[in-house]
Amino acid sequence: MSIVKEGYPFILVFLAAGFICSFIFDPLAIILYLLSAFCFFFFRDPDLTINEDKKFILSPCNGTVMNVLTNENGQTEVRVFMSVFNVHLQRSPISGTVTSVEHKPGKFLKAHLPEAYIENEQNVITIENENGTYIVKQIAGILARRCVSWVKPGDVIKQGDKIGVIKFSSQVDLIMPAGYDVRVKVGDKVTSGLSIFAVINQNV
Repeated sequence: MSIVKEGYPFILVFLAAGFICSFIFDPLAIILYLLSAFCFFFFRDPDLTINEDKKFILSPCNGTVMNVLTNENGQTEVRVFMSVFNVHLQRSPISGTVTSVEHKPGKFLKAHLPEAYIENEQNVITIENENGTYIVKQIAGILARRCVSWVKPGDVIKQGDKIGVIKFSSQVDLIMPAGYDVRVKVGDKVTSGLSIFAVINQNV
């Protein structure tokens, strides 16, 4: 298991502060060491073996499914809440080409609120392949103050490739085209790059 690079500043700052405080006030030093350990845990990047399969749409994140719905365009939307205990890096649900990465400034409402996916700060990553257009939204929450995208327009990515990280608790939405049978429901626990969100409908 490794650590995403965005985590090192947090880990090292708390570690250094803890070391300094250990000469001054031990209880504070212990708290700072624990915060450093938590950041190490939070920014973890587990080793995964991902098998590409064009029939599947994989989960772009770890967390708990909050909502599954069909929007006015006939697309399926799956919204996932990520607690501070979840792995917080995101992976591509499919193989394809990144066509746009758009940053939308906004609020920092609690991620589970119904309006959060519209009003909160977010990155919108659009990926296209022969089956259609897929949109991954990295959405900030009350503790998540920055969504980081690791891809840019024109990048060709594989299913399961790392595409970004959100710092602290947050939400990730996936919008997928019609023609898939959804395999997740509200309350399901999902794992980035492993859990199957949907399977292509062979009858479409």
